[in-house]
Amino acid sequence: MIKTENKTIMHKIKYLLFICLLSVCYTNGVFAQGTEHISILNAYNRASVSLDGQWQTIIDPQEQGYYDYRYLPKNNGFFQNRKARNKTDLVEYNFDTGLPLHVPGDWNSQQPELLWYEGTIWYEKSFSYMRKDGQRTFLHFGAVNYEAKVYLNGKKLGEHIGGFTPFSFEVTDDLKDGDNFIVVKVDNKRRIDGIPTIISDWWNYGGITRPVKLVEVPQTFIQDYLIQLKKGENNRIDGYVKVAGSNASQEVRISIPELKLTKSFKTDIDGYAKIEFSQKVDAWSPENPQLYDVQISMGEDSISDRIGFRTIETKGQDILLNGKPVFLRGICIHEEAAYRGGRAHSPEDARVLLTWAKEMGCNFVRLTHYPHNEHMIREAEKMGLLIWSEIPLYWTIQWENPEVLANAKNQFTEIYQRDKNRAAVILWSLANETPLGDSRLKFLSGLAEYVRSMDDTRLLTAAMEMHEKEDDPGTIIINDPLGEYLDVLGCNEYYGWYGTLPDKCRNLTWTMEYDKPLIMSEFGAGAVYGMHGEKPDRWTEEYQEYFYEENLDMLRKIPFLRGTAPWVLMDFRSPRRPLGGVQDYYNRKGVISDQGNKKKTFYTLKNYYQEVKNTFK
Repeated sequence: MIKTENKTIMHKIKYLLFICLLSVCYTNGVFAQGTEHISILNAYNRASVSLDGQWQTIIDPQEQGYYDYRYLPKNNGFFQNRKARNKTDLVEYNFDTGLPLHVPGDWNSQQPELLWYEGTIWYEKSFSYMRKDGQRTFLHFGAVNYEAKVYLNGKKLGEHIGGFTPFSFEVTDDLKDGDNFIVVKVDNKRRIDGIPTIISDWWNYGGITRPVKLVEVPQTFIQDYLIQLKKGENNRIDGYVKVAGSNASQEVRISIPELKLTKSFKTDIDGYAKIEFSQKVDAWSPENPQLYDVQISMGEDSISDRIGFRTIETKGQDILLNGKPVFLRGICIHEEAAYRGGRAHSPEDARVLLTWAKEMGCNFVRLTHYPHNEHMIREAEKMGLLIWSEIPLYWTIQWENPEVLANAKNQFTEIYQRDKNRAAVILWSLANETPLGDSRLKFLSGLAEYVRSMDDTRLLTAAMEMHEKEDDPGTIIINDPLGEYLDVLGCNEYYGWYGTLPDKCRNLTWTMEYDKPLIMSEFGAGAVYGMHGEKPDRWTEEYQEYFYEENLDMLRKIPFLRGTAPWVLMDFRSPRRPLGGVQDYYNRKGVISDQGNKKKTFYTLKNYYQEVKNTFK
């Protein structure tokens, strides 16, 4: 009994520390300020009013809607959405005659003249709403890239930094019966102290890129829950439920009809209840993506979710899914929509990309280089695809800046909050291709410790760089000191594309200082769909195929390799790939073109994955 009570206390302390961190971050304006930020879990399954559709916008490159000519914040900026009262009234802006843009969506792909635009655009949405007695309402954003200042009926609700994670503000007392309006100042300027920072190899799509909704809950409601298998145990469900409201001490019921299971728990005065019980479940896996309808109810509130149960761990050089070794047959994916281009945001966008991955024989996807939208996660889970998820700590970050570390922790916290019940997510990645150095190691090792304090049930990884031994150029050594803090090592290599030809792969030997599994987290070569030639001819499908043939032969000889994620599923826009008749501001390393045409390498990989599936046991 004493042991059980101690574990319950530790779980509650862990949860309260997490809540305290959020509170400190938002109160101090690190990520959001103004109205108290309360995360809304599983917003897609809540009663809600969608605010998607056409919004009116004003392009404001000098931010005159926010600052006066002395560069001081105005008290009568565009957020007031003023209208001229008569012909003598001077109002120098008008959302009604502004540029209409669709939400969710990025501005770059909606208007040709905005393709390269980086800066501020003001978004305005007018809507009618009738408040309901005994109800609380939250304004929820799936994501806004990169910095958002949010106003309701002229009042500032708060701010948010980070382009790929959800946030919300309570607006119960700020909504009016009848006509209301929301104004959002969206700024996607790249920042040296941002995450990501100034340089990245993907398009900086600006805008309100994911859905917006008013989420409606009772006065006392189920704010948060974690329901997953206990670490290392196949038949023990572990987690918590958190109730928010004035009467937080409640009886909470968890039901899984398919298992004929109902359990009741009592929350304490803070609204927290530790849950733990034995239950045999059909484990979620790529071969059997079993999801259970889980219903959580309390008083006037009830919410349902589709949850899978699985375990993930490592043993030496093996990755164990549900206790059995697994080889991750993967592909990297950018969140870019096929055919139409721009930021992917819908279930249909997700299904197109993920169906291609399944067709190629994948059981795993690396969602690069930032948290993808919730539809991508949930659709992958339905389809039986394991997920590598990462925040955009990419290339060169201000490692010694404490606010940047706080930003990184917050971005992880927000994506963990959203996806912690998703069985498909097995890997949290800390960073991609970051340079060696003491400050970087201190930053990332500290972040690793923080991530483990939030979630000790998933594996930690990072996409690192490899090095050839100085005294033996044909030997590759994976010895990044960050590897000490990881469960699974990721490595990006482009032998045969940058600096050499593919046949160099024949003379390379791979070694590693750690007794851990390795995922080749990137390797690839560019090709234009339909361009053909001899094997040595760059940019042809034949060269790309040649690259993969040599690299795959090399990978077959790495004894500690437990997964591959070639770069990349589909061609995508990149400002680092200039005009020249080949790339034309696209990264052409996709095995599929942006118009859905499969290159020869698609089938090379498909055959390789069939081979791995048949031989890896």
